[in-house]
Amino acid sequence: MEPTLYPKPPGEAAEEDWIEIRFEVEPALHGYRVDRFLQVRIGRLSRTRIQTIIGSGQLRFEHGAVVTRTATRVRAGDTLLLRRPAPEEPDVPMHYGELFVDDVLMVIDKPSGLPVHPTARYHRHTLTALMRTRLGPEHGFQMAHRIDRETSGVLALARGAAVRSRRQPPSPAGVLKRSFARREVHKEYLAIAKGRIDEALRIDIPLAFDPDSTINIKMGAVPLRDGGAAARTDVTPLCHAEFRGEPVSLVRCVPLTGRQHQIRVHLALEGHPLVGDKLYGVDERLFREMADGLLSMDEVSEEVGLSRQALHAHVLELPHPVTGTRMRFEAPWPALLADIVPLPDDA
Repeated sequence: MEPTLYPKPPGEAAEEDWIEIRFEVEPALHGYRVDRFLQVRIGRLSRTRIQTIIGSGQLRFEHGAVVTRTATRVRAGDTLLLRRPAPEEPDVPMHYGELFVDDVLMVIDKPSGLPVHPTARYHRHTLTALMRTRLGPEHGFQMAHRIDRETSGVLALARGAAVRSRRQPPSPAGVLKRSFARREVHKEYLAIAKGRIDEALRIDIPLAFDPDSTINIKMGAVPLRDGGAAARTDVTPLCHAEFRGEPVSLVRCVPLTGRQHQIRVHLALEGHPLVGDKLYGVDERLFREMADGLLSMDEVSEEVGLSRQALHAHVLELPHPVTGTRMRFEAPWPALLADIVPLPDDA
């Protein structure tokens, strides 16, 4: 579902660029109203925003007419194209640090604010675009995992084959992704959580998309019997401080499973949401109004007191995808977060 950015066709005087997003209708969504289909496929969009998209003629079937009615039904195998002018992108930090590079493995320190992949809002201002500029379009490095745009820290990539047959051995990227899938990788995060956490916690709460939320990407506690996936996080308090006159705790988090937003959700469910978290740390009305363009990101940041969520991928241990040697990488504690809670010497 990643958008493709196209330059303005020669001779056109409209917007400089336009983007196109392709959606294939899978069997599970056969017969859905098109507005409901878009809501499932683009979780951040509100019903009002979807109605605006359809009403402005931005959505069409690949080999058919423009969609003009929200009640239009989609069928399995259909392909829909959402085409619209590329919006002006927010400024982001267009840089990253290299923690390790060899012929097949690259480990970087991603700054907060830099998206990893293109989204509806970011096209040129992404890590993938930055790497193409810095390393060339054929650099071949593929990401073995992801971290959120507002999360900083260690990110691992390995070289992958452009085309590979089943008879060939897996590429370094394939080997590294398999290491993540098999839980052969150890990850440690540092987070600043609201409130005072004095004792170590093992948070064991199954997670799935929150059935009580109006935001489709939001995760929540869902019992295993109701479709929740097992999720466990170890939390260790390191020190305490104050932020905006309220107590906060610097904690080390070790995710023992890999669910979406796991650390953010688990801490919020324990009553200790992350400082700066715009989805799990405040009334979700703010996130919805930001997604709908009613509030700017700066306005929401002012509300939560921080331009980013206070989560940092601090340590990553993994086997080298070729040699198998166990390696450890550490990304420094960012200055913006250190201004709130300095990292203890023994952390």
